[in-house]
Amino acid sequence: MPESENPAGPSQIQWGSRGATVARHRAALASGPMIVWVNGTHGAGKTTTSAIVQQLIPDSRVFDAEKVGETLMDITPGLPETDNFQHWPPWRQLVVETARRVLDYTGGTLVMPMTVLVEQYWREISTGLAQHAIPVRHFVLHADQDTLRGRIEGEHPVPSPFRLKYLEPYAEAARTWLHREAEVVDTTHLTPAQAALQIAEAVKS
Repeated sequence: MPESENPAGPSQIQWGSRGATVARHRAALASGPMIVWVNGTHGAGKTTTSAIVQQLIPDSRVFDAEKVGETLMDITPGLPETDNFQHWPPWRQLVVETARRVLDYTGGTLVMPMTVLVEQYWREISTGLAQHAIPVRHFVLHADQDTLRGRIEGEHPVPSPFRLKYLEPYAEAARTWLHREAEVVDTTHLTPAQAALQIAEAVKS
């Protein structure tokens, strides 16, 4: 990922409609459990960035909701066939329940790197967390299609077909709902460390 000589500060995070709610959440975020959800398409750098965010936010842990999906995939005989475990309703429900139970036990902050591109699924998860009074700061790591494709193709000698096939769904989600619902971090010219710093400073501001 290219270095930026002048890394953008937190003021350059683009706020969609969720920006209006951020101020109302800040007192809650400072005083109790919270979730920092790091969204973006597959290959956007969520896992790497989230690990650095965790180091920058005191009393925080990374919870990879993909592990919930992997557990469901291990059930035998298998659940109804699908090309994405997010289509299984138990995944969405268990993500909410697991996050809630962990925060009840540990307090602090959960940093959750997870792609969610289906609006209905995000509504289910965010509504479920809201029902337990868990504040969520929702960020999306964004880059243009050419940049994302270049990163995916540069990761391995054989680019991941799985990651490549989600470029168009991400673009559609960004256009229709995702960028209105999240705080957009444009990573086109940022390293994961710079993107993580923007997120951490936005959360702590």
